[in-house]
Amino acid sequence: MKYTIDKKEQYVVFAPLEEKIDSLLAPKLKSELLTIHAEGYNNIVLDLSQVKYVDSSGLSALLVGDREFGRNGGIFIISGVQDHVMKLLKISMLDKKLNLVSTLEEAGEAIFMHEIEGGEDEEVV
Repeated sequence: MKYTIDKKEQYVVFAPLEEKIDSLLAPKLKSELLTIHAEGYNNIVLDLSQVKYVDSSGLSALLVGDREFGRNGGIFIISGVQDHVMKLLKISMLDKKLNLVSTLEEAGEAIFMHEIEGGEDEEVV
């Protein structure tokens, strides 16, 4: 799997340079997300601007990332979601569960706000 990583002070931007996240690449994505979390980063932005297709195993990788980074008060944000991927997220209702933003700038602002709020999740049960 080809990707870029940009490690900032408060968060990491992970950007797969692949058009598809399917059953071949999803395990590698999960592994990379878990490795970044194990390195001590609590906040991550997954930049999907290059990804045009995600299958169910790719969605599973997104959920693993969301669960792991949310576990210790961190935040998992997905930016740059392409139309086809967004349709799948909406069909599976994951657009309600995952933190989705349009741009990396919005992601940075969301992480900043999350940090100010003390890592509390403002979900209403």
